[in-house]
Amino acid sequence: MPKSRIRKKADYTPPPAKQTTSINLTNSAWVAPVMLALFLIGLAWIVVFYVTDGSLPIDALGNWNIVVGFGFIAAGFAVSTQWK
Repeated sequence: MPKSRIRKKADYTPPPAKQTTSINLTNSAWVAPVMLALFLIGLAWIVVFYVTDGSLPIDALGNWNIVVGFGFIAAGFAVSTQWK
């Protein structure tokens, strides 16, 4: 049986190097304090509501004070997405 012809491949030449762009990952100084402040305000709101048997922080809201407290906490989580 005849031997098959061997094909010679061209030598590999890497593509020219691309210039890398640097990404500035500076952390905004306001993100962490605002995030922690929102967490603490939400927690304090809920704790004050339970400790005062619903008469504080805003009596007219009633049990909706819990939703307000969790709203502050949710806002803290929303701000935390900006943290790098």
